[in-house]
Formats: sequence, structure tokens, C-alpha cells
Amino acid sequence: MIKLTIGDTIPEFSVKNQWGDTITNASIAGKNVIFYFYPKDDTPGCTNEGNDFSRLNDDFNKKNTIIFGISKDSEATHLKFSKKYNFKHQLLSDADGALCDAFGVWQEKKMMGKTTMGIVRTTFLIDGHGKISHIWPKVKVNGHAELVLDTLA
Repeated sequence: MIKLTIGDTIPEFSVKNQWGDTITNASIAGKNVIFYFYPKDDTPGCTNEGNDFSRLNDDFNKKNTIIFGISKDSEATHLKFSKKYNFKHQLLSDADGALCDAFGVWQEKKMMGKTTMGIVRTTFLIDGHGKISHIWPKVKVNGHAELVLDTLA
């Protein structure tokens, strides 16, 4: 279950992007931020979602908004994934799962009769003060990036 709600301040964090740069609360202060959590690099749904956000990256930038895709994949895997599809946005490696746990997106999932733990595709819009202004739980990929962009209008 999602642990954070609209109006909550996001927890303190420190994670690396695909180039090994450390991203923290301080590095995103003053901008709108999209955190889209996704299950796994280079899988069909995650690739489509990444491509959609990347395609709209310039439109998000015009609205003072930075996009971060987040999964438990490593920095190296993120780098390979982002280069393969020429993503214009950053991917954050949450290898230890601390960010997924803090946001409540690491949940029980059922697939083909089997129960496992995994990231439930979820997007958070965070304002320049670090407060959550919108949450999209259990995201369906098609049209999602456009919906998020429209929310900023």
C-alpha cells in the first residue's frame, strides 16, 4: 500500500543516477519533480513508459519539472537501458529498495497464480518544496506521461 499521501513531504533520500551522480532532496529543491517507479529495465511496459516520458521531457522542462524513473536496477543496467533508448531523463538506482519502501511501492503482486514482491508501477508529482501534489497508483502505461504533463498545465 502507498505509504505517502498528497500533502506529505517526501522522505530524505540519497541515490545514484545512471551516471553515478548522487541525487538528494537538496538537488531537486525548487523544481517540480516526477518520480515514476517502474518494475524492471528493458522490459516492454517499462521501455514504453520510459520512451513516453523521454519524448515529453522538453515539455516537462518548460514547466520547471524534472523526470526521474526509479527501479531497483543497478546504475550500470540503468545506463545501458537509457543509452539503448536515448532517454533524455535520469534513472535512479534504488538497489537497496529504501526509496521503494519509503514511498510504499514495494508490494505483494500476483502473477499467473504466484505471489511475489515487486514494484507496483506508481508515479508521484512533487512540488518545489518537496511535498507530494499528486499520486497515480497502479499506472497503466499508455497515455500516462501525457496525463502527468496535463496535470502541470
